[in-house]
Formats: sequence, structure tokens, C-alpha cells
Amino acid sequence: MAVELKVPPLGESITEAVVGKWNKKQGDTVAADEPLVVLETDKVTIDVPSPAAGSIASIAFKEGDKVRVGEVLGTIEAGGAGAVAASPAVAAATPAPAAAAAPVSAAASDARITPTAKKMAEENRVDVGQLKGSGTGGRIVKE
Repeated sequence: MAVELKVPPLGESITEAVVGKWNKKQGDTVAADEPLVVLETDKVTIDVPSPAAGSIASIAFKEGDKVRVGEVLGTIEAGGAGAVAASPAVAAATPAPAAAAAPVSAAASDARITPTAKKMAEENRVDVGQLKGSGTGGRIVKE
């Protein structure tokens, strides 16, 4: 059964966003509530979680595309092979190769950095462990 991944409400008076980054690609397995895509506006950056465990059946927008609240970003084929991704053992093993691929990934995955700042740090090979956050609660932000 296909489950739609929709653009969530982004805040008062915000009606559209830009697809910043897809964390998964079509065919990948996902766990319920796993962050799939980063949406960016001039006021907010938000991770959109998977509505169900399964596999990504389709992706409707590519990175850089503008999307409106309520639009379908893609679909998740619930259950099946993707349900395995919800297993703690599989979920724990999944991030390991990604952390080895990019030297700043482990530090950048810290909860004290925004997704946009994390992406910028990875692209510029900046060690975020050496940065002091200027955002709310000491979070590292893109500025």
C-alpha cells in the first residue's frame, strides 16, 4: 500500500519551500519517522520524516525544486522489504558507512547543528566540532 509523503505545514504565512536535500533515493528502504528530505525556507529548515516503514516508491521533486504546503513529495510503499529497516539492528548498522564516507559526518550529525549548516559543513569539509553555535541553545546555524 502506497503512503504519500506530503509537504507539512511550515509555519504561519509560509506557503512554499525549496527541496534542500533528499537523504534517501528511490528504492531505498526507510523506517517510520526516519528523516527523508530537508525543506528550506527563508524562515525555517525542516526535516520531513517518513510516514511509514517501507521503501521509497517515487520521488516527485528533485533538490532545488519549489514545493507548496500539501504537495506530494513522493510515495512510500509501506511494509514489505522496508519493514526490515525499522529493526534496531539494521537501523544501527545503516549510518556507519555514511559516517566513514565524509570526515565531518559524525560530528555534523550532532543534534546541535541545523540540517542546512550540516550540509554546508560537509560540502566545505569544516570540522563542526571546532565551531561555536550562535543559534538558539548554541545550535550551529548556516550563518
